[in-house]
Amino acid sequence: MYIVDTNVWLERFLEQEKAEEVRDFLNQMPSDQLCLTDFALHSIGIVLSRLGKREAFVRFVRDAFVDGVVSLVRLDFEDMEALVQIMARDNLDFADAYQYRAAEKYGLVIVSLEGDFDRTALGRKTPAQVLQER
Repeated sequence: MYIVDTNVWLERFLEQEKAEEVRDFLNQMPSDQLCLTDFALHSIGIVLSRLGKREAFVRFVRDAFVDGVVSLVRLDFEDMEALVQIMARDNLDFADAYQYRAAEKYGLVIVSLEGDFDRTALGRKTPAQVLQER
């Protein structure tokens, strides 16, 4: 299973440079193989709200969780010490360390467009890499 980083979802919503790659990934991957952290969900909501795309957020929640079967994963209070250690060890910001800890805890592969995960033990795959490996 895959944990899909915030930047992947936003790439599609904001029609950025790799939006087509992300669209292919999301269209071809069974949604029951995808996970999203609660932190990422809230971050997406904040970004889309600030950009005046509130309806896009509602559609996203409906498509992913109501009509789809994307899993929502979260960290517990007990995970926060490990998260802070990950921040220090791998020089990740809080958001990336949250994703990393969730991937570590639940045995997930990180799918991200950011290279920050490349310097970690878990690494990451791009959406295109995941599709190539199928």
